Amino acid sequence: MPLHKPVEIRPATGKLGVLIPGMGAVATTFMAGVDAIRRGLAKPIGSLTQMGTIRLGKRTENRSPLIRDLVPLAKLDDIAFAGWDLFPDDAYQAAAKAGVLTKEHLAQCQDFLAGIKPMPAVFEQAYVKRLSATHAKRGKSKMDLAEQVIADIEGFRKTQKLDRLVMVWCGSTEAYHEVAPVHASLATFEKGLAQSDPEIAPSQIYAYAALKCHVPYANGAPNLTVDTPALTELAKKNQVPIAGKDFKTGQTFMKTIVSPGLKARLLGVDGWYSTNILGNRDGEVLDDPESHKTKEKSKLGALEHIMQPALYPDLYAKMHHVVRINYYPPRGDNKEGWDNIDIFGWMGYPMQIKINFLCRDSILAAPVVLDLALFMDLAQRSGLSGIQEWLSFYWKSPMTAPGLYPEHDTFIQLTKLKNTLRYLKGEDLITHLGAEYYD
Repeated sequence: MPLHKPVEIRPATGKLGVLIPGMGAVATTFMAGVDAIRRGLAKPIGSLTQMGTIRLGKRTENRSPLIRDLVPLAKLDDIAFAGWDLFPDDAYQAAAKAGVLTKEHLAQCQDFLAGIKPMPAVFEQAYVKRLSATHAKRGKSKMDLAEQVIADIEGFRKTQKLDRLVMVWCGSTEAYHEVAPVHASLATFEKGLAQSDPEIAPSQIYAYAALKCHVPYANGAPNLTVDTPALTELAKKNQVPIAGKDFKTGQTFMKTIVSPGLKARLLGVDGWYSTNILGNRDGEVLDDPESHKTKEKSKLGALEHIMQPALYPDLYAKMHHVVRINYYPPRGDNKEGWDNIDIFGWMGYPMQIKINFLCRDSILAAPVVLDLALFMDLAQRSGLSGIQEWLSFYWKSPMTAPGLYPEHDTFIQLTKLKNTLRYLKGEDLITHLGAEYYD
């Protein structure tokens, strides 16, 4: 039904600071791309906030403005960057080592990237076993480390004269952990920080610091971070948006495009075998079985939720879903994903689908980081706090309210996102019923 009063959104005046834990391939590709776009050297391809349009009203009205013209988003010229990393390389050095961008593109933004130097990171070997930090913080306790991160955040805010901040995790996948007693409430969590509880991960320390500073937090990895009772409580208490988790960019993105189509036509699936090869730092970290388990659980979840085997037992109850991730250094950031899908149709006759996606991991992730930074800032200025399920479009494992299953279908997720923007501006929500054209 139509909304007669739009939500009051504070204007995007002044500067927006984007804080990034983990200044590796994804982060430096994102920063380099924003610099190139600002200088007219590239187009923001892949970014919904920059290139996407949104239909308003009836189809006959022909109103489809750019999303950035409908809602007040921060301008790219108003963004400043900072971050933390396990290694002291500036963003240019890190980008050169990552090997995502050509020498020509790196040369164009060398001065800009060289000026972004990482702050020492929060690091714990037990959570990322395949890397050894040379640029890490030291502290008497995990609370001490959190306070150091808070000081970093406030220092960045002050020196850059920032009006607003957001934090987007672009760091490594941590070892698999489940919710522990220390995560039960904000009180138990803060006690655990003071006692350096081993169940508190580095990503949780960053998230705690961000939320204490009223900075929205988006989790780009499958780590257990803000999806804990303690940090969700802090987000609600301080009225800060949170979202995650795990950027949906490559193979899982393809799954959430193809599987809704198979289900829509009620074609059965006997099995879906997925394997990946990649050779970047992410691949090196995932070569550790505990980090691999964290990523594997994230990649496995989407298909089961989309296919709903309990509702369609004849089609999907016996589906075999296998995911493999293999570290292969020669491939670098150019990941390759293979999918073999065994399907069946009328009278049970078998068929197959083969997908070979030769993708560039960081090239796909960079516009996602941009969109999340801008949308999380919009959410805060719109008075939206806590879990931002409307941003499920960007995640492999979307966060939801407790007890609510996540929506994984990419097309439903995009509808939800755009309807949220329409809601904010007091526009009619689009149901696609279309009956009004024939009455």
